[in-house]
Amino acid sequence: MEATTTVSSSFHVIVLIPISILFIYHLLRRCYSTAKPTGNYCPFADPLLGNLIPYLRNQRRFLDWAADLLSRSPTGTIELRGPLGIFRGVATVRPLVVDHLLRSNFSNYVKGDRTRAALSDLLGHGIFSADGHLWSLQRKTASREFTTRSLKSFVSDVVRFQLRDRLLPRLSVASDEGGTVDLQDLLRRFAFDNICTIAFGTDPASLRPGSGRFLNVGSERKLRNVMKTIDEYAMNIIELKEQQGTKKLDLLSRKFLRDIVISFILAGKDTTSAGLTWFFWLLAVHPRSEQRIYEEITKHDEEAAQVMGYEELKGMKYLHAAITEALRVYPPVPIDSRVAVADDVLPDGTCVKAGWFADYCPYAMARDEGLWGTDCRDFKPERWLDEKGEFVGMDAARFPVFNAGPRTCMGKEMAYVQMKAVAAAVIRRFRVEVAALEHSGGGEVSVPEHEMSITLRMKGGLPVRLKRRMK
Repeated sequence: MEATTTVSSSFHVIVLIPISILFIYHLLRRCYSTAKPTGNYCPFADPLLGNLIPYLRNQRRFLDWAADLLSRSPTGTIELRGPLGIFRGVATVRPLVVDHLLRSNFSNYVKGDRTRAALSDLLGHGIFSADGHLWSLQRKTASREFTTRSLKSFVSDVVRFQLRDRLLPRLSVASDEGGTVDLQDLLRRFAFDNICTIAFGTDPASLRPGSGRFLNVGSERKLRNVMKTIDEYAMNIIELKEQQGTKKLDLLSRKFLRDIVISFILAGKDTTSAGLTWFFWLLAVHPRSEQRIYEEITKHDEEAAQVMGYEELKGMKYLHAAITEALRVYPPVPIDSRVAVADDVLPDGTCVKAGWFADYCPYAMARDEGLWGTDCRDFKPERWLDEKGEFVGMDAARFPVFNAGPRTCMGKEMAYVQMKAVAAAVIRRFRVEVAALEHSGGGEVSVPEHEMSITLRMKGGLPVRLKRRMK
């Protein structure tokens, strides 16, 4: 009898639980479906689960999925919803809306508490997650030193040394040995040493063999463990600067706190290295562009100087266009976010409520035919050159790779100088061959899978072989 009762009770539990769940689901679904609509374009949103299910289905191709959704929107802007309305927001590819978010209505769109919470372990209250007075103070302090004079010193001293004594020797060894080397890893190390030296006057020498301590940031280690190492390094920088009574070749003459130090280190390390990694991959896929760059380099550098100077780099228009095009197609920061302070209506009529996120997507913008034409997905440096071969820039709201408005990247010119110096030095000496250019069924080259992170890094790195050019 007791056994029968137990089985009966278990049966009722098994039956009633899913029935209850279904009842609650349909009740909540009905409540959310009758909520006041915004009139925004919101694809595939379940009244209860929001966009969760399609997001999970497309998680591995999130950026391309987002680009597809945005391309279907009549306005180029979409509304996105989380489960149970936990969060809501919009994403856009329209330059007019980007201009609204980053320039004309700048004060209404901030980084916000959610962004700071998500990045607190990494950036704390550094310049890239701060708002208001704290952000303004940090930016004002740093911007004083990002001058043409500083850039010339940066090229002539720091970049020249790091290229001549660190990166090029590592590449030469790899070339002589005939094996493969992870170019993404080496470029991250190079950028890390550069930003630490130029900003804080200390050289971590991570390009030396066996110096992997500071670069081991990724899925192979937990973030909190990694941050302990970075914290220690940042505090050592601060203590060193306090002890030094003289100014060296520092772009930041005041000592910065831990958050500011780490913000500059991570930004300087990951963005330029990501841009260069995709640049070299694109050249491997487009050898004609590589050859044209090589011809421009030899024209400006007939004597094969170790590292080209600031003025020589400035005159290399096609190289500048090719790097810019690589940044367009594969932007180092593929998506950026703000939070609305107050209710707003975007220029395209999209409704935004206070507390909603507002994203703009440089990756998706690069794949928008309305902005860049039917060849928008192609790597085409010529789109940045006029009939005389002069570089023609675009408005930052159309090409927001370096942000726009008051938060425009202060290190933009420095990033270009560094990338052009590396590209010129490497291409002058080596042919960079991607170890395994995979092809799809249609014969097209398959794009490497990228990691889900703040910056657009290649998953698994970029293994290459380096072939010396004949002098």
